Amino acid sequence: MFTRAVSRLSRKRPTSEIHTNDGSASFQEQNGTCRWATSLESLLEDPQGVAEFTDFLKKEFSEENVLFWLSCEDFKRTQDKEQMQKKAQDIYTTFLSSKASSQVNVDGQSRINEKLLEEPHPLMFQKLQEQIFNLMKYDSYSRFLRSEAFLKLKVSEENDCPAPGAGESAAKRASRIYNT
Repeated sequence: MFTRAVSRLSRKRPTSEIHTNDGSASFQEQNGTCRWATSLESLLEDPQGVAEFTDFLKKEFSEENVLFWLSCEDFKRTQDKEQMQKKAQDIYTTFLSSKASSQVNVDGQSRINEKLLEEPHPLMFQKLQEQIFNLMKYDSYSRFLRSEAFLKLKVSEENDCPAPGAGESAAKRASRIYNT
């Protein structure tokens, strides 16, 4: 279930818009670590970013957070009622029940009542997912960006990831900045 959630993530590569002196815009692809460093959302949109972040979280003994978040994303896209019920039960059993094998740390008042699993709806885990997302964003993600693993990847991509404004004249930088 969890690997399917990772593989279904968008594989589009975000681009950044660069404005030239003549006012036209060109688009430049951002490489992995550059994109991942912009936000946790960007990291979670990239399957390689998810894989690297998950490996990092494994070492911190908190990979259940990203697995829960991915499972909730997969659950929200589920259309079939029977599949939705099965996935809701799997999420509850794996991450939320008191006997969960990979229990996530969420506010007790936000916990899901087992009776809700009988009539699931796409946003039933939304509040819990947001709690876990914020936990990752303000805790694990910042440590990931400072981790040895991330810094090694960043160094290996450094040539493909020029610093903003590198090699530009002051006029060209101003044009790019003020024409956005």
